[in-house]
Amino acid sequence: MALMIAYSRTIESFVYPLLVFSQSVPKIAIAPLFVVWFGFGIIPKVICAFMLGFFPVVVSTVMGFKSVDPDMIDLARSMKAGKLAMFIRISLPQAMPSIFAGLKVSVTLAVVGAVVGEFVGSNSGIGYLLQIANGNFDLPLMFAALTVLSGIGVLLFVAVDVVERLMIPWHASHRNDFTATA
Repeated sequence: MALMIAYSRTIESFVYPLLVFSQSVPKIAIAPLFVVWFGFGIIPKVICAFMLGFFPVVVSTVMGFKSVDPDMIDLARSMKAGKLAMFIRISLPQAMPSIFAGLKVSVTLAVVGAVVGEFVGSNSGIGYLLQIANGNFDLPLMFAALTVLSGIGVLLFVAVDVVERLMIPWHASHRNDFTATA
């Protein structure tokens, strides 16, 4: 979707406002609708996580593709590069840092979305435990659940960071990694 938005002004003018609107709707308010529509299974939780995590990735990816250096594109065209080659060799590598920035934000928001889904329509899970602990004023259980959720968020963030380091080791954000090991 980000590619279509980045490369088509028509699609951007139609889809981008819908994305912004969908992001501005409070997820805690519409989560009960997902439970009504999809039942008490995992699907409402996945939808909540997806809705919270999707927007940052799309916005960051669009900005990444729109910020590709036009001189590099002109250089590739002058060397008779095709559209696919320009995308793979120029656009995608230059957009990767923005894509990973969006993924890092998204992965932590997705954890929040899953918990929101468990708040409204679950009889198990960490979000359910948080709700029970809150209702019973069980502070140790509440802090334990929050610690586990924070740990999951941090682990997912680190996983995305590791993948980023493997895929774009040349990026400026990782240059200190090379000087520290040298």
